[in-house]
Amino acid sequence: MVLMAVTVWVMARSRNLFGVIVLGGIYSFLMATVLVAMDAVDVAMTEAAVGAGISTVLFLGALYLCKSEEARPMRKPWLPLAVSLAVGGLLVYGTLGLPEFSDPNAPIHQHVVPRYLNDIKKEVDVPNVVTAVLASYRGYDTLGETTVVFTAGAGVIALLRRRRRSRKP
Repeated sequence: MVLMAVTVWVMARSRNLFGVIVLGGIYSFLMATVLVAMDAVDVAMTEAAVGAGISTVLFLGALYLCKSEEARPMRKPWLPLAVSLAVGGLLVYGTLGLPEFSDPNAPIHQHVVPRYLNDIKKEVDVPNVVTAVLASYRGYDTLGETTVVFTAGAGVIALLRRRRRSRKP
C-alpha cells in the first residue's frame, strides 16, 4: 500500500506524460497484487489485463497525438483539490457503516451467498459459481465493461489513422 501511495504521489508531481503512463501501469499492477492478496483473483486478472495492459497501450497511443510534457497550470487548482478531498471524505464516511471485512454475519453472507451457492445449479446450470455469476447474473455488467474497452480501443485507432492521413500531404 505504501508503494501505491508513493506511485500516486510521483504521478501527481510529474510533468512527463510518458512517465505518468508507465507509473499508471505500475499502479494497476500493484493494485492487482493487492486484489490477489484479498483472494479476488478474477478481479485481479481483470485489473492486470485492463488496467496494466490495455489501458497503458491506449494511453501510449493517445500520447502519440500529444506533446510529451504537460503544460503548467495558469493558476493553482484549489477548487478541484477541495472537491476531490470532499468526495474522498464522503466516500470514507460512507464506508463506516459497512460490516467488517469477511464478517460471516454480514447481510451478503446471510442472503446473497446462500442463494448463489444453493440455487445456481437450477437457475443457470453452470458448474463454476464464479463463471455463473459473471456470465449470467452480472452478464450485462460484463458486456458493458467489454463495450467500454472496445470503444476506447476503436477511438484510439480512429485518432491514430486520422493523424497519419493528415501527415501525408
